[in-house]
Formats: sequence, structure tokens, C-alpha cells
Amino acid sequence: MAEEKRPLEGGRGYVPASPVKRALAWIGVVYMLILVALTTYFYFTGSGLRGLGPLLTIPGLIGLGIVALVSWRTAGRPGKWPAIGLAALCWLLALATLPIGIAGLMSNFGG
Repeated sequence: MAEEKRPLEGGRGYVPASPVKRALAWIGVVYMLILVALTTYFYFTGSGLRGLGPLLTIPGLIGLGIVALVSWRTAGRPGKWPAIGLAALCWLLALATLPIGIAGLMSNFGG
């Protein structure tokens, strides 16, 4: 006899996370991977990496653009054109910041 599945006492059962929460969770995963990589580099070399500020803004900027689009698609806010404009602005800022961040990262390995 199969056991019948019952919802939790709240009566709602399993409710999956919203797409915005999932996007934010993926941004957090990316930052955790960066943190693990930086910690591992420190343990193996005994020195930290400097000049990574611009490079560390890139996942947040990309994620903010994605969250703006996902919010518009699921909740209808902030509106179609403001969401597209915010996403484009964030992605252009990330693209402009990328060479600065790579230069800062490479300055740690130069002679």
C-alpha cells in the first residue's frame, strides 16, 4: 500500500522559489566560488590578490540586469522599457569594467 503524501501543517505544501530568488541565489553561488578561489590562492601562495574591486563588481552587475528582466517578466515591474534599459546599462557597465578588472588582476602577476 503506497503511503499518501500529505502537505505540511501549513497546508501549502512545497512552494518553489520565485525566479527572482533563484537568480539571486545564482549570483550568490558565483560570489561563493570567487571567495573559494581567492581563499585557495591565499593558502597556496601566502599572499592575497590586490586590485580586484572592479573585477568583483561584474557578477553583481550582470546579476542585477538579469534580476531586472526576470522581475519584469514575472511581476510586471519595473515595466518593459525601464527593465530593458536597466539591464542594458548594467551589462554595459560590466563590459566597461572588465578590462579594468583584468588589468588589476594581471598586476598581481607582473614582474
